[in-house]
Amino acid sequence: MSQTYYDLLGVSQTASFDEIKRAFRQKAKACHPDYHPNDKEAERQFKAINEAYEVLKDEQKRAAYDQYGHEAFVNGMGAGAGRGFGGFDFSGSGFESIFEEMFNGFSGGARRTRTAQRRGADKRVDLTVTLEEAYRGLKKKVSVETYVPCEACQAKGGKNTETCATCGGQGHIRQRQGFFVMETECPVCHGMGKTVKDPCGSCQGTGRVYKKRTLEVNIPAGVDTGVRMRLSGEGDAGLNGSAPGDLYVFLSVKEHELFKREGEFLFCEVPVPMTTAALGGEVLVPTIDGQGEKVTVKAGLQSGTQIRLKGKGMPQLKGNGFGDLFVEFKVETPTHLTARQKELLTEFATAGQGNQSACDAFVDKIKKFFGS
Repeated sequence: MSQTYYDLLGVSQTASFDEIKRAFRQKAKACHPDYHPNDKEAERQFKAINEAYEVLKDEQKRAAYDQYGHEAFVNGMGAGAGRGFGGFDFSGSGFESIFEEMFNGFSGGARRTRTAQRRGADKRVDLTVTLEEAYRGLKKKVSVETYVPCEACQAKGGKNTETCATCGGQGHIRQRQGFFVMETECPVCHGMGKTVKDPCGSCQGTGRVYKKRTLEVNIPAGVDTGVRMRLSGEGDAGLNGSAPGDLYVFLSVKEHELFKREGEFLFCEVPVPMTTAALGGEVLVPTIDGQGEKVTVKAGLQSGTQIRLKGKGMPQLKGNGFGDLFVEFKVETPTHLTARQKELLTEFATAGQGNQSACDAFVDKIKKFFGS
């Protein structure tokens, strides 16, 4: 063999096991016989990369290969000497389990998936709520179109069932491609193992019909964008009375014009008139419960001052208590002054010299900087 096992998988000799496994999966899917029927070259490559993987995934075999190369597995030095492609035996190497993991549809893997294939499909519905609704929790109706059990035939699909002649009642069929045995769901009975001689006219033998339904969803208080709710058994009905799928409700919460949310905490900016900030007084702070709260601010309030109102945030989902509300005050400078207001402010400015410590200190620094 001219190529090394590392070359076949496209990895370096120092590659980790995860890198080797990832490269093997990509290569195996690219040349799998199921995708390249009757392609001898693809089959040859498929066998070669599996030989490479079986050696490189095993620490002892990999060490022997790194030291002796391909000779490590011929002339009695390896357990697979003289068998298979390049002297390697696939029959006893755990080869089947590798592909059950990769494709989940070959050999024993298909048996595990037949039940899931008969089961009804899961459905998804997106639901948007307001922040107030997320705060309180609510029951909300949603419309969804799903398969439901056929009432005409009681989900049986019709009358006079018989064993499927195609699969012999197994629900699956096997096909051999070279050394590989592939098991797939029977296309006639869809994995049920039975067929209906007199199919129902309403559901054409499937045991289910498509219908628009309205469901009431109980949304708990405290939900946030990204929360997913599972309604068991509310998805598509399965074929001929098989188990139904589930309905998943994906929630999103609208942005609010007053509050910003981070988990259970809320943030709000509250404007304060310049006069109230200077003299002190009461400021009405909005709260998500709709009540509002009066907060007393001291004279000389500065823009950017923050306070924390405990328990005025969002309820904790699946927990007890509430988060907090963080309020940031923004002092508002008046605009469009009348002549009298300008006169009063001018008098205030004249009388207020030395009363603004931050401004006065800044002016002193400027004077010092310029040496005046």
